[in-house]
Amino acid sequence: MITPVMPTYARADLAFEKGEGPYLYAQDGRRFLDFGSGVAVNCLGHAHPHLVAAITEQANKVWHTSNLYRVPGQEKLAKRFVEHTFADTVFFCNSGAEANEAGLKMLRRYQYVNGHSEKNRILVASNAFHGRTIGTLTAGASDKYREGFGPMPEGFDRVAFGNLNELRNAISEKTAGILVEPIQGEGGIMPAPKGYLEGLRKAADEYGLLVMFDEVQTGIGRTGKLFAYEWSDMLPDIISSAKGLGGGFPVGALLANEKAAAALTPGMHGSTFGGNPLAMAAANAVLDEVLKPGFFDNVLAMSKLIRDGLAAIAKKHPGFIDEVRGTGLLLGMKMVPNNGDVVGKLRDQNLLTVPAGDNVVRLLPPLNITKTQVDEALAAIDAVAAAFTS
Repeated sequence: MITPVMPTYARADLAFEKGEGPYLYAQDGRRFLDFGSGVAVNCLGHAHPHLVAAITEQANKVWHTSNLYRVPGQEKLAKRFVEHTFADTVFFCNSGAEANEAGLKMLRRYQYVNGHSEKNRILVASNAFHGRTIGTLTAGASDKYREGFGPMPEGFDRVAFGNLNELRNAISEKTAGILVEPIQGEGGIMPAPKGYLEGLRKAADEYGLLVMFDEVQTGIGRTGKLFAYEWSDMLPDIISSAKGLGGGFPVGALLANEKAAAALTPGMHGSTFGGNPLAMAAANAVLDEVLKPGFFDNVLAMSKLIRDGLAAIAKKHPGFIDEVRGTGLLLGMKMVPNNGDVVGKLRDQNLLTVPAGDNVVRLLPPLNITKTQVDEALAAIDAVAAAFTS
């Protein structure tokens, strides 16, 4: 198909005209169960009534004023994050990459304002993904995504994800901070090993460094807690958030403790659209839902159903699923056959999934998914498994 849209994506020849709950409806009338959620974005599914009402109400008032003035929705959302996380303060932007860029600046400037201008290098992990800007491409580990965009900026030192000895050995007098994903998403749903995050905190405290977590994909309930760091026995200094935060509306956030945030004084960072009233209405509506009692319990219950079902499929069809990874509803099937082929065959069964690194197929359903829909997804996976192994 000839299109004037720039060809930066290898798109499936499929267009949707409406969504309802966990389902998307294509222009040809086919109904798809969405276990991709716009790559972990549509955390409440499609056209959620509370989210639609909140955005509609705000759209009839004011869309944009800029950050030259107070934005009451920002103040409300920031207060809620402060109440429910480690953070003392929040910066709002438009995407995960922007949130990560703000965090990278904060890691460096913290050292600068504290008299350590020589500390400007950031430790990052193998297999990482942090976004598509030049800075976040450099922090990420994919040579494929960086090809042809060099030279990349200086200031990043890469160590093996999960290896505390290697991380400690890489710390130098020029190290400013550490940036990792608590569960690597794009890299193949790779959780941090037990004790690794606590070890990062200990090393950072010993050497006067800040710890930043990229929670763009893991945050807003995706793992069964508001943020994935809550599964550990440590607190980061900074986390980035986006994807599920707006339930489909573009919004990002950088959460920080007072120590780290003090580095970004007025004029040191900004965003024209960040934290606009429409985005804040969407994000506050999302938190209304995910912070309800029992919401995270459902995430964990549905996760167990999926895991149990995948274990049964793996046993029934050897040579299809090699391993199941992840936490909550951030799940990955490491495949034996090519993951892209599996994603295509699942789409033929009207189930939408997302590929990832290490030959993984991601399962990222809406967080309010039900057992009926889990059973529907497992039936589709079982049918595809049978086709690949028969």
